[in-house]
Amino acid sequence: MQIKINLKIFLFIIIFCVTQQIEIYGLLMLFAFFHEMGHLIMGMILKFKPSKLEINPCGLSISFNIKIEDFNQKIRKSNILSLKKLIVALAGPTVNFTLALIYMLFDMKFCGIEREYVVYSNILIGIFNLMPIYPLDGGRVVKSFFNIMYGIKKSYKLTFIVSNISIIILTMFVSIVILYVKNISIVLIMVYLWYLIFKENSIYFKRMKLYKILENEFSIST
Repeated sequence: MQIKINLKIFLFIIIFCVTQQIEIYGLLMLFAFFHEMGHLIMGMILKFKPSKLEINPCGLSISFNIKIEDFNQKIRKSNILSLKKLIVALAGPTVNFTLALIYMLFDMKFCGIEREYVVYSNILIGIFNLMPIYPLDGGRVVKSFFNIMYGIKKSYKLTFIVSNISIIILTMFVSIVILYVKNISIVLIMVYLWYLIFKENSIYFKRMKLYKILENEFSIST
Protein backbone atom coordinates (compact mmCIF):
# COMPACT_ATOMS: atom_id res chain seq x y z
CA MET A 1 0.00 0.00 0.00
CA GLN A 2 1.33 3.41 -0.98
CA ILE A 3 1.67 6.00 1.81
CA LYS A 4 1.54 9.70 0.93
CA ILE A 5 1.97 12.75 3.17
CA ASN A 6 0.24 15.99 2.20
CA LEU A 7 2.88 18.67 2.82
CA LYS A 8 0.22 21.12 4.03
CA ILE A 9 0.16 19.16 7.27
CA PHE A 10 3.53 20.68 8.25
CA LEU A 11 2.06 24.18 7.86
CA PHE A 12 -0.78 23.17 10.21
CA ILE A 13 1.72 21.76 12.73
CA ILE A 14 3.76 24.98 12.71
CA ILE A 15 0.65 27.15 13.19
CA PHE A 16 -0.68 24.97 16.02
CA CYS A 17 2.75 25.03 17.70
CA VAL A 18 2.90 28.83 17.47
CA THR A 19 -0.63 29.15 18.88
CA GLN A 20 0.18 26.59 21.60
CA GLN A 21 -2.61 24.24 20.51
CA ILE A 22 -0.46 21.38 19.26
CA GLU A 23 -1.82 19.02 21.97
CA ILE A 24 -5.37 19.51 20.69
CA TYR A 25 -4.25 18.96 17.09
CA GLY A 26 -2.34 15.82 18.07
CA LEU A 27 -5.37 14.46 19.91
CA LEU A 28 -7.64 15.03 16.92
CA MET A 29 -5.13 13.38 14.58
CA LEU A 30 -4.89 10.40 16.92
CA PHE A 31 -8.62 9.71 16.84
CA ALA A 32 -8.70 10.52 13.12
CA PHE A 33 -6.37 7.51 12.80
CA PHE A 34 -8.94 5.27 14.54
CA HIS A 35 -11.59 6.80 12.28
CA GLU A 36 -9.61 5.78 9.21
CA MET A 37 -9.00 2.31 10.59
CA GLY A 38 -12.80 1.95 10.62
CA HIS A 39 -12.83 2.66 6.88
CA LEU A 40 -9.93 0.27 6.32
CA ILE A 41 -11.42 -2.65 8.25
CA MET A 42 -14.86 -2.25 6.67
CA GLY A 43 -13.30 -1.95 3.22
CA MET A 44 -11.39 -5.18 3.74
CA ILE A 45 -14.53 -6.91 5.04
CA LEU A 46 -16.25 -5.89 1.79
CA LYS A 47 -13.33 -7.36 -0.21
CA PHE A 48 -11.71 -4.04 -1.18
CA LYS A 49 -7.93 -3.95 -1.45
CA PRO A 50 -6.28 -0.84 0.12
CA SER A 51 -4.10 0.99 -2.38
CA LYS A 52 -3.10 4.34 -0.83
CA LEU A 53 -3.04 5.97 2.59
CA GLU A 54 -2.70 9.77 2.61
CA ILE A 55 -1.93 11.82 5.72
CA ASN A 56 -3.53 15.25 5.25
CA PRO A 57 -4.05 18.30 7.51
CA CYS A 58 -7.47 17.15 8.72
CA GLY A 59 -6.65 13.49 9.31
CA LEU A 60 -6.05 10.51 7.07
CA SER A 61 -7.60 9.26 3.87
CA ILE A 62 -7.48 5.75 2.45
CA SER A 63 -8.13 4.65 -1.12
CA PHE A 64 -9.12 1.18 -2.31
CA ASN A 65 -8.80 -0.82 -5.48
CA ILE A 66 -12.23 -2.05 -6.54
CA LYS A 67 -13.33 -5.36 -8.02
CA ILE A 68 -14.66 -5.30 -11.59
CA GLU A 69 -17.34 -7.80 -10.56
CA ASP A 70 -19.00 -5.15 -8.36
CA PHE A 71 -19.97 -3.19 -11.46
CA ASN A 72 -22.06 -6.11 -12.72
CA GLN A 73 -24.31 -6.42 -9.64
CA LYS A 74 -26.99 -3.82 -10.27
CA ILE A 75 -28.92 -1.89 -7.60
CA ARG A 76 -31.62 0.40 -9.00
CA LYS A 77 -29.74 2.84 -11.29
CA SER A 78 -26.27 1.91 -10.03
CA ASN A 79 -24.50 -1.19 -8.73
CA ILE A 80 -23.33 -2.92 -5.56
CA LEU A 81 -20.16 -0.80 -5.59
CA SER A 82 -22.12 2.34 -4.66
CA LEU A 83 -23.70 0.56 -1.71
CA LYS A 84 -20.32 -0.71 -0.54
CA LYS A 85 -18.84 2.80 -0.78
CA LEU A 86 -21.72 4.13 1.30
CA ILE A 87 -21.10 1.50 4.00
CA VAL A 88 -17.35 2.18 4.04
CA ALA A 89 -17.96 5.94 4.33
CA LEU A 90 -20.20 5.42 7.39
CA ALA A 91 -17.70 3.08 9.10
CA GLY A 92 -15.29 5.87 10.09
CA PRO A 93 -17.78 8.10 11.97
CA THR A 94 -19.31 4.96 13.51
CA VAL A 95 -15.95 4.16 15.14
CA ASN A 96 -15.71 7.68 16.60
CA PHE A 97 -19.26 7.68 17.97
CA THR A 98 -18.69 4.20 19.43
CA LEU A 99 -15.51 5.34 21.20
CA ALA A 100 -17.32 8.44 22.51
CA LEU A 101 -20.20 6.30 23.81
CA ILE A 102 -17.87 3.82 25.54
CA TYR A 103 -16.02 6.61 27.35
CA MET A 104 -19.28 8.32 28.27
CA LEU A 105 -20.53 5.13 29.91
CA PHE A 106 -17.30 4.09 31.62
CA ASP A 107 -15.11 6.36 33.73
CA MET A 108 -11.64 5.64 32.36
CA LYS A 109 -8.72 7.29 30.59
CA PHE A 110 -7.21 6.59 27.16
CA CYS A 111 -3.39 6.45 27.35
CA GLY A 112 -3.51 9.05 30.10
CA ILE A 113 -5.92 11.29 28.18
CA GLU A 114 -8.85 12.55 30.23
CA ARG A 115 -12.22 10.98 29.52
CA GLU A 116 -13.85 14.31 28.55
CA TYR A 117 -11.24 14.98 25.87
CA VAL A 118 -11.71 11.52 24.39
CA VAL A 119 -15.49 11.97 24.20
CA TYR A 120 -15.32 15.52 22.85
CA SER A 121 -12.67 14.72 20.22
CA ASN A 122 -14.49 11.69 18.85
CA ILE A 123 -17.87 13.42 18.70
CA LEU A 124 -16.25 16.38 16.94
CA ILE A 125 -14.50 14.16 14.37
CA GLY A 126 -17.65 12.10 13.79
CA ILE A 127 -19.91 15.12 13.25
CA PHE A 128 -17.32 16.92 11.11
CA ASN A 129 -16.91 13.95 8.78
CA LEU A 130 -20.67 13.42 8.43
CA MET A 131 -21.23 16.90 7.03
CA PRO A 132 -22.67 16.54 3.49
CA ILE A 133 -19.62 18.16 1.90
CA TYR A 134 -17.74 16.10 -0.67
CA PRO A 135 -15.14 14.58 -0.24
CA LEU A 136 -15.92 14.23 3.48
CA ASP A 137 -17.63 11.00 4.52
CA GLY A 138 -21.03 12.69 4.61
CA GLY A 139 -20.53 13.90 1.05
CA ARG A 140 -19.53 10.41 -0.03
CA VAL A 141 -22.66 8.97 1.57
CA VAL A 142 -24.80 11.56 -0.24
CA LYS A 143 -23.08 10.85 -3.56
CA SER A 144 -23.45 7.07 -3.22
CA PHE A 145 -27.12 7.42 -2.28
CA PHE A 146 -27.85 9.71 -5.24
CA ASN A 147 -25.90 7.36 -7.49
CA ILE A 148 -28.10 4.43 -6.46
CA MET A 149 -31.33 6.42 -6.78
CA TYR A 150 -30.70 8.54 -9.88
CA GLY A 151 -27.61 7.29 -11.72
CA ILE A 152 -24.05 8.55 -11.90
CA LYS A 153 -24.46 11.78 -13.90
CA LYS A 154 -27.31 13.14 -11.79
CA SER A 155 -25.49 12.09 -8.61
CA TYR A 156 -22.59 14.36 -9.57
CA LYS A 157 -24.95 17.31 -10.07
CA LEU A 158 -26.90 16.76 -6.85
CA THR A 159 -23.75 16.19 -4.79
CA PHE A 160 -22.28 19.39 -6.24
CA ILE A 161 -25.38 21.35 -5.18
CA VAL A 162 -25.59 19.81 -1.68
CA SER A 163 -21.84 20.30 -1.04
CA ASN A 164 -21.81 23.96 -2.04
CA ILE A 165 -24.98 24.83 -0.13
CA SER A 166 -23.64 23.02 2.94
CA ILE A 167 -20.26 24.80 2.91
CA ILE A 168 -21.98 28.19 2.58
CA ILE A 169 -24.32 27.47 5.51
CA LEU A 170 -21.42 26.10 7.57
CA THR A 171 -19.30 29.17 6.82
CA MET A 172 -22.11 31.49 7.95
CA PHE A 173 -22.51 29.50 11.19
CA VAL A 174 -18.76 29.34 11.86
CA SER A 175 -18.39 33.08 11.20
CA ILE A 176 -20.76 33.71 14.10
CA VAL A 177 -19.06 31.15 16.34
CA ILE A 178 -15.61 32.67 15.73
CA LEU A 179 -16.83 35.98 17.17
CA TYR A 180 -17.28 34.25 20.52
CA VAL A 181 -14.73 31.44 20.32
CA LYS A 182 -11.55 32.92 18.92
CA ASN A 183 -9.81 29.70 17.90
CA ILE A 184 -7.36 29.52 15.00
CA SER A 185 -8.08 25.83 14.46
CA ILE A 186 -11.65 26.60 13.35
CA VAL A 187 -10.38 29.10 10.79
CA LEU A 188 -7.77 26.67 9.45
CA ILE A 189 -10.32 23.87 9.07
CA MET A 190 -12.71 26.17 7.19
CA VAL A 191 -9.93 27.35 4.87
CA TYR A 192 -9.00 23.73 4.14
CA LEU A 193 -12.64 22.80 3.51
CA TRP A 194 -12.99 25.64 1.00
CA TYR A 195 -9.80 24.44 -0.68
CA LEU A 196 -11.35 20.97 -1.03
CA ILE A 197 -14.61 22.46 -2.36
CA PHE A 198 -12.83 24.53 -5.02
CA LYS A 199 -10.78 21.49 -6.02
CA GLU A 200 -13.88 19.26 -6.31
CA ASN A 201 -15.83 21.97 -8.13
CA SER A 202 -13.07 22.19 -10.72
CA ILE A 203 -13.26 18.41 -11.24
CA TYR A 204 -17.05 18.60 -11.45
CA PHE A 205 -17.05 21.27 -14.19
CA LYS A 206 -14.48 19.32 -16.21
CA ARG A 207 -16.56 16.18 -15.83
CA MET A 208 -19.76 17.95 -16.95
CA LYS A 209 -17.91 19.41 -19.94
CA LEU A 210 -16.79 15.91 -20.90
CA TYR A 211 -20.35 14.60 -20.56
CA LYS A 212 -21.57 17.37 -22.86
CA ILE A 213 -18.93 16.57 -25.48
CA LEU A 214 -19.78 12.87 -25.39
CA GLU A 215 -23.52 13.59 -25.65
CA ASN A 216 -22.93 15.88 -28.64
CA GLU A 217 -20.75 13.25 -30.30
CA PHE A 218 -23.40 10.61 -29.73
CA SER A 219 -26.12 12.88 -31.16
CA ILE A 220 -24.08 13.57 -34.28
CA SER A 221 -23.22 9.89 -34.84
CA THR A 222 -26.85 8.81 -34.54
